[in-house]
Amino acid sequence: MDEFLSAQFQNAISAGQPTPRAPKVSSEAEAYKAAQEFESVFLAQLITSMMGESTKSEFDGGAGEDAFQGILHEEYARVFAKSGGIGLAEPLAREILRMQEGEG
Repeated sequence: MDEFLSAQFQNAISAGQPTPRAPKVSSEAEAYKAAQEFESVFLAQLITSMMGESTKSEFDGGAGEDAFQGILHEEYARVFAKSGGIGLAEPLAREILRMQEGEG
């Protein structure tokens, strides 16, 4: 996974795309927390995409139901990420630290 992330960043740089910016962190724990938050956002988007229209009830709860579903998907993602997620947080945290070392 680390090689994949590094290769993706190198490909983006060579293609003239802006260099990804990682948050400034002062410890491995902060890097892991930032990576876990990123994984949570990614998972929320994935869950929302996966659920799509399948979670619509036959009673059509309207705008309130739509708002609640978004919050529910974000909370699911937060819990998944804190429970180990899909394995993105650890390599992302290492990449954040590696990128920061190169800047300093």
